[in-house]
Formats: sequence, C-alpha cells, structure tokens
Amino acid sequence: MSTETQQNTSGSKKELYKYQREDLTKIFDRIENCSNDYNLVYQLPTGGGKTVIFSEIAGRYIRDYKKKVLILTHRIELSRQTSNMLEAMNVPNKVINSSVKHLDDQEDYSCFVAMVETLNNRLHEKAIHMRDIGLVIIDEAHYNSFRKLFKFFEQCFILGVTATPLSSNIKLPMKEIYQELIVGHPISFLVKNGFLSKATTYTYEVGLSSLKVGINGDYTVKSSEELYTTVNMQNKLLYSYEQHGKGKKTLIFNNGIMTSKHVYHTFLDKGYDIRHLDNHHTKRQRAEILEWFRKKPDAILSSVSILTTGFDEPSIRTIILNRATKSPALYYQMIGRGSRALPDKKTFDVIDLGNNAARFGLWAEELDWHLIFRSPEQYLESLISDDEIERQFKYRMPDELRAKFAKSESVDFDVYKAYKSAQANGDKSSVVIDKSIEQHAKICVENSEELIDALGLSRELRFAISDRVRQYSYCISNSTRNYRYWVEEEYMKKLRNIIKDAY
Repeated sequence: MSTETQQNTSGSKKELYKYQREDLTKIFDRIENCSNDYNLVYQLPTGGGKTVIFSEIAGRYIRDYKKKVLILTHRIELSRQTSNMLEAMNVPNKVINSSVKHLDDQEDYSCFVAMVETLNNRLHEKAIHMRDIGLVIIDEAHYNSFRKLFKFFEQCFILGVTATPLSSNIKLPMKEIYQELIVGHPISFLVKNGFLSKATTYTYEVGLSSLKVGINGDYTVKSSEELYTTVNMQNKLLYSYEQHGKGKKTLIFNNGIMTSKHVYHTFLDKGYDIRHLDNHHTKRQRAEILEWFRKKPDAILSSVSILTTGFDEPSIRTIILNRATKSPALYYQMIGRGSRALPDKKTFDVIDLGNNAARFGLWAEELDWHLIFRSPEQYLESLISDDEIERQFKYRMPDELRAKFAKSESVDFDVYKAYKSAQANGDKSSVVIDKSIEQHAKICVENSEELIDALGLSRELRFAISDRVRQYSYCISNSTRNYRYWVEEEYMKKLRNIIKDAY
C-alpha cells in the first residue's frame, strides 16, 4: 500500500495522493490556458478518488480565480457525499435540493452542490438566477440528464468527471459536448499500488438468447426477470455463491425487483442471513438495511440498481453480477463497489452470471478511453455478441458431480464431431441427439446399482444436457429458445426411458 495517506495527521483536511496531484495539474493547465467556455471531461476509475480531486479543484478555483463553483450530481446521495467531502476539504458549500425554492443567501457561498433536476426546475421557473459562476463540475458526466443545463452556463468552464467516458445514450456521444478528454491512471495502476483491491473473477456461462434489448440499449427488465427467476438460474447463483462467496460479505446485483426477491427467498430457504433492497424501501428502511450490511461480516445483500453509485462499503468481499448488461459504465460501477482497499483486504471476488467479462473484458484490463471517447460507435460495435460468446462456451462437469460418475472413463461427448460425421454419412441430424442420449444413459447406468440411483444421476445432468442441445442447435441453425426447450424436454424423456429399459 502506498505510504501516502488520504488524510493528514490532524484529520482536518484530505490530502491528495501523488497520482491525484498529477491529474490535478493537468486539469488546471486546461483551466488556465483554455477559453472560459471550454468543456473538458476527466476519467478516473471508480475508487480512484474523483470526488476528492474535484473538491480540491473547487477550493483552489475559488481561491485563485475569485469566482464561484457549481457541482452537479444526478442523485441526492451523491449530493450529500459531495457536500461532506467539500467540508472535509475546507470548502463551505450550500446544497440546492428540493427544499430550496429560492437562493436568497447566494452571496454567502462560493460553492454550490445541486441535483440536476432540481436546479433545472428552479432555473426554468426563474426562481433561481445563479451569479458569478466560473466553473461547473459534473459528477457521473456520462449521464445525459446534465445536457439540459449547459445552455444556462455557456460562458463557464465545464469539467465533467466519470469513470467511463461513454455516453449512456449512444445517440448523444460525449464528444459532441466535450472538446477534450483527460485520462487518469488505470485500474491496474491503482491495484498495483494498493489503492484498490485486486479482483478475482469467476465466470459461469449463461445462455442469454432469451434476453431482449430495450430502447435504452440494455437488456429489458422483463426479459431478464424471465431468465433469472428460473430454478436453473437460482440454483446456479446459489452454487456459485457457495463455491466462492460463502462466509464473506456479498453484494448481489439484479436487473429487476422480482429477481432480487427470488434471490432473497432462495438464500433464506437455505438458512443464509440475507436482505433485499430496492427503490421502494423508505429512507429509514434503507438506512437500517445498509447499517446491518455494514456491521455483519458475512452479510448477503440482494439489490436492484440503487447501489451502483453513491454507495461505499469497503468491507464488501464478493460482488455477484446476477444479471447481464450491455452498459460498460454499469459493468465497471457494479464491480467498483467491491474494489475499495482496506489494510486487511487486498483482494475481492467477482462472480459473473451474465457473460459480462466475456463482453467487456476483465475489470482491470486497460481500455483505450481516448479511442472510445472519439469513436463510441466503433467501440460498441466491436463488443462480442451474445451469440458469439455462447458459441465459445465449453461445459466442464464440476468436480463434485464428476466424482459421482467415477466408474466412467469419460463423460464427454463432442457434438460438433458427431454432427460432421452424420453429415458425411448422409444421416439425419437428429442422430446426434440420439447418440448423446445413449452416452448419457450409459454413464448413468454404469455408475448406479439400482434404477432409482440412475434416474437421480440423470437429473443432475441438466446443465450438460442444456449445453449439448445448445451446441446442436448451432449446428442446425435453429437456436430459438422454444426449440431448445422442446429438444431438452424430449431429451430427458428419452434418457429416462433408455435407463428404465436397461434395468
């Protein structure tokens, strides 16, 4: 861990690390040498200290330029956190929230923190007229809700800060409103120097063909709920937790309230202490749940959306992505919740149940943010598709299950090889499924003394069967969800019948 500390010995003011001071110098170089209406965006990974940096920028700008600073956030939690950080940096400030109808004490402050929607309403109502603002800082600048305010501050230097300089709406790229991007130190640097914990990622292949993409470019909640509430997916989640997260503080991200509630009951039925949290909880309920989560070392919290930003709990040891996303920003935000370093926490685990690592790469892999900023369409088009990801799946029987088939020399079956052989011999493609069923029946029978045991083993082959049917569907170019479900059902019926005939 770096010998530098984020707080000086007096505890009165936050001190910047060397890498933060380097970025601060770059930003002030632009402030000093570019026009007053210049728009700059600054990128730094989640956990790198963006709030500390722009709070220091605010204080220094007020002192050196004798003008006021406005900081915009998109969530009330971020407004409070920003205000607290400014106070820690000795920058007095006023929060403009829904209770502020007018700004009669404007002359008493040089720094303001405002919710974007609240300030937009007040400005349009002409209830507030902000004077002498020279610098506008935008937190989580990749969100597009801030654009509506730019017209009110056309003569101000605008600094956007974000971990992912890729617009939340591909039709409104950030390069259209920001003239330049400054890229901070990457995740790999922050991990190597002890500022962030090192992530170990465990991936579990998930068929996403049933998911639909909505108008916002991400998977719809409805289609995600249909997939992630299935028994198979709940079992896969529970299995992955017990393999890699058991006994450790765990935060689970879901795409839908119904899914999160299913997760809650699945874990509760197994005797685990778990809570569910979504945006329907009251402030008091939320505070109680998060306090429980903070205090309990092995707590499990199943959540929906609201903890991706504005939430900091360094003691988290495991992050579970129980969802798929097409948003790079969301991907990095979710994992970032577990990346905070502590003296006794050098690593954390990521369990990926949405093929997200295959889509975006591992969390700590370096990205060319300058290229992404200049050509966002090119970057998004280059991401591997779900179909391509699934084609690369390779099922491996878990060791615990393989032990139940110890009498069998091999439990594998090459679907693609069998399909090519069928084509060469002029056989129907269905012969591939028939041979696969025979092989599965064989290993069930040779590892069982009685019929009931063999049928029990056949039920444990559901993931292997699903994988073989998936491969077969690619071979015959028919990979619709209904078709694959139908083949799986027929597969299980024939498998059970063959096993019964064997006895």
